[in-house]
Amino acid sequence: MTTQVPRAHVRAEVALPLALDDGSTTVARMVSFHGLVDGREHVALGLGPAGSHPPLVRLHSECLTGDAFGSRRCDCGPQLAESLLRITAEGGWLLYLRQEGRGIGLYNKLDAYVLQDLGLDTYDANTALGHGADERDYTVAVQMLDALGVRSLALLGNNPDKADQLVAAGVEVVRRVPTGVHLTEDNARYLAAKAGRGAHALALPVLET
Repeated sequence: MTTQVPRAHVRAEVALPLALDDGSTTVARMVSFHGLVDGREHVALGLGPAGSHPPLVRLHSECLTGDAFGSRRCDCGPQLAESLLRITAEGGWLLYLRQEGRGIGLYNKLDAYVLQDLGLDTYDANTALGHGADERDYTVAVQMLDALGVRSLALLGNNPDKADQLVAAGVEVVRRVPTGVHLTEDNARYLAAKAGRGAHALALPVLET
């Protein structure tokens, strides 16, 4: 870990029984932390066989609408469900980061939805509200990984910015593992913006009409 990033420490670990999307169950190791630079309550879930080298790691930004309510405006819920399954099979960590709306917060994200309904894409809606297109900073993820003893990993996800920020902070990304494409009629514009504007690794098929 680079000297520019303050050290964090494991606060507590608790067993968390989970029901997975394929109908199976598992027990995660849910970890909280002291000393995270933004003061938020981020958590890590250890899943699958311990000691996998490199561990499969997903940095998942909180999405109340998608993760909890099953919103089809985004692909966050399906990505979370897929990640839990894949990490359970291979062994690794899911870092659940409290960065709603690409870091702008829940209410601002809902305001951005209003602008999206008027024709703006997901990035332009954020900037129209006076925010950055993507305000997420993954320093806390670096702190969490260091506290967990993870120095190298396979990164599960399609967002190149996550890998770039980890590598810049001294974390070795051995390989990048894409998630699936969870395309629906409701999130097609959103995913197209992520692929075109955010350079996410998404091979989008054409939806039949």
